[in-house]
Amino acid sequence: MGDSAQIKENEKMLCPVCEKPCLPDEIEKHVNRCIFLNCEEHPKRKRPPSPDLTSSTQPKRTITQKSPRDSNFGRQIQENARVAPLFQKTELKSNKLEPFSLEKDNLTQGGASPSFVGKHKFMDMSFKVPLGIQVQPKSLDDFYGQNHVLGKETVLRSLLEKDEIPNMILWGPPGCGKTSLSRVIHEICKKNPAKYKFTSLCAAACGVKDVSNIVALAKNDLKFGKRNVLFMDEIHRFNKKQQDVFLLSVERGDLILVGATTENPSFAINSALLSRCRVIVMEKLESDDLYSILENAAESLDVDIIDVDNPYRVIKDESNGFAIELKALKWLADISDGDARIALGNLQLTLQHCSSTKDKIITTEDIENQIKKSHMLYDRTGEEHYNIISAMHKSIRGSDPNAALYWTTRMIVSGEDPRYIARRMVRAASEDIGNADPNALQLAVSTMQGCQLLGMPESDVLLAQCAIYLARAPKSREADAALTKAKNVINTFKGPQPAVPMHIRNAPTKLMKELGYGRLKEGETFGFMPPELSDVNFFN
Repeated sequence: MGDSAQIKENEKMLCPVCEKPCLPDEIEKHVNRCIFLNCEEHPKRKRPPSPDLTSSTQPKRTITQKSPRDSNFGRQIQENARVAPLFQKTELKSNKLEPFSLEKDNLTQGGASPSFVGKHKFMDMSFKVPLGIQVQPKSLDDFYGQNHVLGKETVLRSLLEKDEIPNMILWGPPGCGKTSLSRVIHEICKKNPAKYKFTSLCAAACGVKDVSNIVALAKNDLKFGKRNVLFMDEIHRFNKKQQDVFLLSVERGDLILVGATTENPSFAINSALLSRCRVIVMEKLESDDLYSILENAAESLDVDIIDVDNPYRVIKDESNGFAIELKALKWLADISDGDARIALGNLQLTLQHCSSTKDKIITTEDIENQIKKSHMLYDRTGEEHYNIISAMHKSIRGSDPNAALYWTTRMIVSGEDPRYIARRMVRAASEDIGNADPNALQLAVSTMQGCQLLGMPESDVLLAQCAIYLARAPKSREADAALTKAKNVINTFKGPQPAVPMHIRNAPTKLMKELGYGRLKEGETFGFMPPELSDVNFFN
């Protein structure tokens, strides 16, 4: 009996979690109990620190094993233990991997200073996670802005409230709520797990193969009555040929596609796919909507909002007091150019910057020097590029110097190439002013040449002067209108184009003179237009 007990003792293996010796046929069951923290033998036992995996002096375990099957299993468990403790969340401290403890404050796990522990709720939320992600809406009632498509009694809201999700393309500028709306759709799918399955991809980080795999899974799920909803962010990153991967599955109803893009779908989305989806146009958020979003974020972080114009409210808790002025919150909303992501990012930076100050009321003066006005939305190759230059040209045509200067300045501040602006001014000087003021064309050409010589920022005043002059100049579209009529006559003429009359042809050689070049025949009427078009008049 003694020898048998000694043999069993030699066969024991160490548990890689709690390091307790166990028999080979019991090791698997024991490890499972340790992993899921429900070991019956030690219900209150804390996990010991994992071995120092970075130290070269770590002692090696020597275990005598007899059974080949149990031996392989033990070696595998032991190897896994050397790589990382099984199912343990760890953090690196002093070159050692220590086990994650639920008794420790979550803030220290996120990397923030321990001196702030317990001070305020927003300090418990890791600053590594963008605030825009932390406060994303989960229902339509929590969604701010875009009332023209998500307001009461709108078609899209009615469908979503009925848990019906259509194929759609969400088109709008950055930070207008496209991703937030996808989060609302995700929550709808979570409430109906037997009906919907939600998947999110970004076209900037995936390929056609990833979409094909989802389509294959969607076809299989459809056999069991479940429809797959695919949110494809930045869908314009797929070229029109790659977008064909959606066509058949959307056509047959195998997949519900919700795409998001900042580009004009007319140019960026396959026309065949566009005909199968409803385009939802989302606009920049108004300052009031941005303020509501910031107010909601501040409340979720337990940050008080103080209105100093009303009776002043003092923060009672001297050790934990923290607040922000209502004016400062509105200032953040006003400088964010309709972008909720920028607004929330600015608020997060503000709280992070001021978090070490006790009893702090954040004012506009505290943050306006640290957070400058956001860049304005402008893309040299995108739709806004053409929208603003068109607005400038039409303002000149409409003789509105204020608007002409405003749109010109918008392009200058946004970093547009001054030569591009000047070239459009040259066109406007001839098209809209023309012979009513020939000096306008000379000034526009001089402005373009000046921009080429000076560059930015010196050429900004040249553009401003030219824009004002062109807007104030008398207008005549006679040249442009006559040119349009001439093109129309040429394009619609039946048969071959009329020949040049012989009497206005050049006759540089003797042969050409003998053929009648440069001479008017008897009985012919002198004129410069072809006889077939002698009655045409391009001018009113």
